[in-house]
Amino acid sequence: MNDRAYIHELIDIRGANRANYMQHMAANWSPTAQEERGQLLFGMWAVLGSTGNWPQVCNIWEEAGLNGLASSFEREAVGTGLQDPQLERWWNAAAEFRRGGFDRILLPAPWMPTIEESLSSGTRATVFAHEILSCRPDTALELLDLANTSARASYEQYGWKVVGAWSTAMRDDDEAILLWALPDWQSWADAETARRTDGDLLAWRSDARNVTTDWQRILLVAAPLCPFRTGRQPTRQDQIDWTD
Repeated sequence: MNDRAYIHELIDIRGANRANYMQHMAANWSPTAQEERGQLLFGMWAVLGSTGNWPQVCNIWEEAGLNGLASSFEREAVGTGLQDPQLERWWNAAAEFRRGGFDRILLPAPWMPTIEESLSSGTRATVFAHEILSCRPDTALELLDLANTSARASYEQYGWKVVGAWSTAMRDDDEAILLWALPDWQSWADAETARRTDGDLLAWRSDARNVTTDWQRILLVAAPLCPFRTGRQPTRQDQIDWTD
């Protein structure tokens, strides 16, 4: 049973700094987060601009439950700037690459694997489909149950594998997020083409519409140091000194 909590970030990038930001965040922050906060990098992706906002990066961090997240918040929200003073150098470098973003706190469906479980099972991918499903209040968990019993099997025939299934915390249980690992770009095209003709996909969407009010899918590409690409967490050997 997955008892973790997650931070979901959509980061707006300054100009042509997407590669710089992904390297800085994954290599220059994640090893410290692992050591000091028990925070794991679940994944990091570039948003494929033709399918969503650009230039944008999606980060997802795995925390030791809400208690672990609370400890991380306590450590972070200090100093005159309400940011960990020890991270001043890191923040200054990050500010050169990003200009803002939007975060969510996510709670996993019990059946969703942790990042360590996914990597241990051999799950690897560079292409991902990311879905935000808005739904009627108090139906997000019902929607995730339906995704488990219907959507998973419906998309498996196209090679899609669900690696993330969450409800958004601190809302009215009215939003769910699904993350799919795809074997290649053609598998996306095949499933997208079959969306209006495949009986299983039609059944899943029909059942989901009983509770959903909006549905958005974008495509993501795994960053060079994304664990789903490398099979491991970033280490200090991956770091770059941006002050050189």
